[in-house]
Parts: sequence; C-alpha cells; structure tokens
Amino acid sequence: MNNRIEKGDIVVINKSGKYHQQVGEVSEVDYNIFFVKIVLVKLGDLEEAFEEKDLQLQTKKPSLQEIIASVDQILEQVAQIAHLPTKEKVELPNRLKYLKLDIPKLDKQLIQKNFDSIEQILAITREADSSASFWQEIDPNLDKISWWIRTSL
Repeated sequence: MNNRIEKGDIVVINKSGKYHQQVGEVSEVDYNIFFVKIVLVKLGDLEEAFEEKDLQLQTKKPSLQEIIASVDQILEQVAQIAHLPTKEKVELPNRLKYLKLDIPKLDKQLIQKNFDSIEQILAITREADSSASFWQEIDPNLDKISWWIRTSL
C-alpha cells in the first residue's frame, strides 16, 4: 500500500493538542518554503493544516480499479433485486455500465450525472424493499464510489 498521504485520504492526527486522535479527510496537500509537506485536513466544518509527520494514514482513497470493481459488485447485486419496475430493470444496469465506461475518462459532469441517476433509482428501490440482504453489498460500494467522485474529480 502506498503510504504517502494524498488528497482524499482519511488520516488520524497524532500531534498532541486540540486535535489529537481526531479523524479527518485530506482536502489539499502543499509544501511550505522549507519543502515540508503541509496537509490540509477537513475536521467537520473546519480545516486545519498539519505537517505530514503529525498524521497517520488510516484509509487510502479508492483507486480507479477499486471503483470499477465496486461498480461491478453493484451490477451483480442489482441482478438480485426482484421488485424493480421494468423501466428501472433496464435503466439501472445500463447506467451502471455507462458509469463504468465513464470513470476512466474522468469526465466529472458525465460521471456525476450517471451516479446521481443510479442513486435516485436505488433510493426508490430501497423504499420498496429496504431489508433485503443485497443492500449490505450495494451501500458500501456506493459510498466508495461517492468518495472517489468527491475527491478525484
């Protein structure tokens, strides 16, 4: 695993003081005039700057390959949804396939549009059957894709 801290990663603050042991998301990475890596960390509603040495990497931002694998896993689960209306039974897999093709192109508008449509269809589907076991697979993969979109594009 790459241990370099990059935008989108989740980190724990090791520096003693006000933010000790808090968890945040890296919003920006820069260097000061002495070439020390300075990392802006989003902690709730505020952002604080830390030196890289004061942070411990908790979770790496998902890679392109992980995101494509997440789309594939959602596609597998969608096949198990019995209560999908005919229109959504066709549209949802198609949107997921388009999303999978769009991700390597890194076209934010196209990716966001497809992802929003997928989330919308799944939200309606969840209302009809929220207790089904396939949600345990779909939800973490949707979260991972959402995280990647927010931090990569």
